Amino acid sequence: MAADRTSQLTAPAVPTAPTAPVPAVPTVPSIPAVPVHEHITDALKAPAFVRLSGSVVLARFETMKVYAALGAVRTLLESGRIVPGQTLVDSSSGIYALALAMACHRYGLNCHIVASTTVDATMRAQLEVLGATVDQMPPSQSLLLDQERRVRRVRELLRRRPDCHWMRQYHDGVHYAGYREFAALALAALPAGPLTVVGAVGTGSSTGGLTQALRAAGRRVRLVGVQPFGSVTFGSEQFSDPEAIIAGIGSSIPFGNVHHELYDTLHWLDFRHAMAGTVELLRRHAVFAGLSTGAAHLVARWEADRDTGGSGGPTTHLVLGADTGHRYTERVFARHGEAQDPRGLRPTRIERLEDLMPPWSVLEWAGRAAPPGARLDQVPAPDAGGVTVHAGSAG
Repeated sequence: MAADRTSQLTAPAVPTAPTAPVPAVPTVPSIPAVPVHEHITDALKAPAFVRLSGSVVLARFETMKVYAALGAVRTLLESGRIVPGQTLVDSSSGIYALALAMACHRYGLNCHIVASTTVDATMRAQLEVLGATVDQMPPSQSLLLDQERRVRRVRELLRRRPDCHWMRQYHDGVHYAGYREFAALALAALPAGPLTVVGAVGTGSSTGGLTQALRAAGRRVRLVGVQPFGSVTFGSEQFSDPEAIIAGIGSSIPFGNVHHELYDTLHWLDFRHAMAGTVELLRRHAVFAGLSTGAAHLVARWEADRDTGGSGGPTTHLVLGADTGHRYTERVFARHGEAQDPRGLRPTRIERLEDLMPPWSVLEWAGRAAPPGARLDQVPAPDAGGVTVHAGSAG
């Protein structure tokens, strides 16, 4: 009987492991094709557009002058003004020198740089490894003396080497050509409507070239230039700023590539104000940029706060960030504790150049002509070596 009862018992159920859920196939995001560049200059020239506030956008470059150098060299090669293997020569405080050396590297040209005393060991090493010959001026406390020495050295070199081509970045309008590509990128990236471009004047090629191309495309553009005190370009040469190290913003000699009629508004800032804008750009937005970018950032912030809009809709303020902050590590970023709070800084509005005063002034330039000190005082003419020159070129 027991056996019969046992045979009637049901075997205990064996637990089974739960079925693992089948993982969902992740959706691959749609990412635009990333180009593989044929040369580093194609990667370096592209800006990153970064929104700093509601209406302020930064075009941040590693070195914006790659556009100027590449555009100029390509145009010169296409027109037959230069040929592969030729030596290109110019003077520079550093950033254009590197851009030109890279353009020469790309197109099989030789490069000879007459370097400012401000060119540091890091920059010089890069130039030399790229194959450039570097003539560096001796230490000088005077920007004017440094530029005049470079002018003399370039002319001396051209007398001995008439086969060299003088790039004349401050005078040859060929440097405007490259910024047409930047203008196309800006048109694609920024919303429609009025646009205010804010940037350091420098040679005039970046602000002028970009604005000309944007206006030619039908965009309504207001151009705001930034200058240091002590620059002849917009008439502040009677002032001095002992701390000024804002390479690329102004000049102690006239620049032929600055077309004064393109500018609507001018701001003049001293070193301390530029430093405030530069440190704030890193602190608030994590953007490590040079003093010219910091100065433009401070100006754009003030301009945007006062923009009331108009019939064309809200205005976008585009800040040109020409280079990184590496050259200013010791003189600016290591002293970040000294930087003023930008929120408390205001310019003095002036109606005429005679009222210009440090530390920060703003004038509605309204396309007026160049002031007397900014006009080229020598008509182009061949010198004894058969080279066309301007007074002060190769600055």
